[in-house]
Amino acid sequence: MKATQKDFLRGVPASARQAGIFFFCGPDEAGASAAAQRVIAALPDPGERVEITGADLKRDPALLGDEARSASLFGDKRHIYVRASGDEAHDAVKVLIETGEAGGGEAAPVVIVATSATDKSRTAKLLEKRADALVAMFHPPDLAAVASAVRAMADGAGLRLGGDLAERIARAAGLDVRLAQSEVTKLALYCDADPQAPRSATLEDYDAIGASSEEDGFNPLVNAVLGGETSRLPEEIRRLRELGLNPVGVALVLERRAALLAQIAARIGANGKIPSLGQGEKAQLGIFFREERAITQQFERWMQPAERKSRAVKLERLIPRLTEMHRNLMANSQASELLLAQELTRIARFAAKR
Repeated sequence: MKATQKDFLRGVPASARQAGIFFFCGPDEAGASAAAQRVIAALPDPGERVEITGADLKRDPALLGDEARSASLFGDKRHIYVRASGDEAHDAVKVLIETGEAGGGEAAPVVIVATSATDKSRTAKLLEKRADALVAMFHPPDLAAVASAVRAMADGAGLRLGGDLAERIARAAGLDVRLAQSEVTKLALYCDADPQAPRSATLEDYDAIGASSEEDGFNPLVNAVLGGETSRLPEEIRRLRELGLNPVGVALVLERRAALLAQIAARIGANGKIPSLGQGEKAQLGIFFREERAITQQFERWMQPAERKSRAVKLERLIPRLTEMHRNLMANSQASELLLAQELTRIARFAAKR
């Protein structure tokens, strides 16, 4: 079965309740991951979560079936969460299906988030016509789509939001539906909202929680790293640890900023100037007033040659480096803070080089 991005912006599609294997792909990794979390939350009994990387499955295709048909340590239910790249999980999914059809027994739900894959990939083709599987592809959303999703999140939390506030939350989250969900959750707690006792939220309410969260947001750290501000970096890393900011969340925001810089380059060229864009073009790209100065400075820095006499610009080195960092953080959760600090330092130093 196939579903669309719009289906998940409205909630969990009914077809998802019939599936046991989920394959979420496309260029919007944030949207795919958010859909995966919605599916898991909608399971009657999600139980224990077992995380596997695509690289592990590529090395051992039988691993997925073994884990999906193994009992939890305490005999509880379990679900399998796979973070893969491209078609890394294809052979493992094929083995899982074949062993099931041969009488291998019931398997736990398997949710796969595959970056760099599309609905034309081999894994998607393997699953899309099956009644027990669901495939969905996610594209970077626009402001209206994320604002609509924010209102749906708010409805589920017992919050009544106006359109202006929903758009403001969407912008503050950088159009990342996971970060937007976090903002809605904080706002619901502040307003003491509940689905059984709905409350209306105002811009003033959001300002009240924003006053304290502004300081502990991701942007100061992102700006220090991508701006090559190495002198500010130790303080920002210390703040990251003190406030318990999620290392994977930091990676996601860095990836989104790098993607924004790439979109700007595609629009105006490596030698273009952001101030030459009209206000409508800036809004369409996601360049908002508060961050415009930092984004402009970062764009100019990352459009510089990666090396002397090189035609490649620094940004071409940054994007794959961030993808690799994200993968390492997911695979080494216990050491994620140390790994993140080391990688952020390397990126900041590379950005600072002239």
